[in-house]
Amino acid sequence: MSDIVLEIKALTRHFGVFTAVDALTLSVNAGEVFGLLGSNGAGKTTTIKMLTTLLRPSSGDALVAGCSITTQALGVRRAIGYVPQAVSVDGSLTGYENLLIFSKLYEIPHGEQQARIREALEFMGLTSDSDRLVSEYSGGMIRRLEIAQATLHRPRVLFLDEPTVGLDPIARDAVWKHLVDLRANYGTTLFFTTHYLEEAESHCDRIAIMNRGKVAALGTCKELETALGGSHTLSEVFVHYAGESLYSGGTLRSVSSERAAAQRLG
Repeated sequence: MSDIVLEIKALTRHFGVFTAVDALTLSVNAGEVFGLLGSNGAGKTTTIKMLTTLLRPSSGDALVAGCSITTQALGVRRAIGYVPQAVSVDGSLTGYENLLIFSKLYEIPHGEQQARIREALEFMGLTSDSDRLVSEYSGGMIRRLEIAQATLHRPRVLFLDEPTVGLDPIARDAVWKHLVDLRANYGTTLFFTTHYLEEAESHCDRIAIMNRGKVAALGTCKELETALGGSHTLSEVFVHYAGESLYSGGTLRSVSSERAAAQRLG
């Protein structure tokens, strides 16, 4: 895992006088599972939106699979998959129909579309439910379908924003099983945000903890725990670096968005 697939250089985003992301600089290796942690409002979702070219930076840049997010957005989009917090599948269509639409959007050659769809359904454990309306799916099935459609084109980097929000522990474990298999089978780099520290501890090669738009800590979970001195848990590390509790509540918009996603998936 020595090749850098994501290189972020002083990435900054202002909303008026408010700085949501402040000169963020870090790199991620190919095949790595990288977790971006932080309290609500720390800048995690804004960062992912910039890295997926959904939001233009105020300054700075990032290279994703060698393509600049500011000058080569199309190349970035071809190299990535993205699973947002909000539900991104159409409940009025079947699982198969959702994947068929995405295979066309990704411009997968017509002769390969059916094989890719079958492979994605099988890989995510959805083959037997492919002809059911997505409105009948459980939250865990919806997330697995979203991952399937985001990886149909076999992206080098998969961005996931709170991928297991609103899921019960069994569904969360099922989603992570498939994500781990995805990385093992295809070498996909996983870059995700989460509030579940046990997910970061179990699956991440490295994590970054954001506070007020900046990286406050970066390293493996063990490195960050050791750096505080003595014996500390990841929860204690998070509290130490993530900032004051008054700031950690997030905005009304961020809390509403998170609750809405949880309600749709639950």
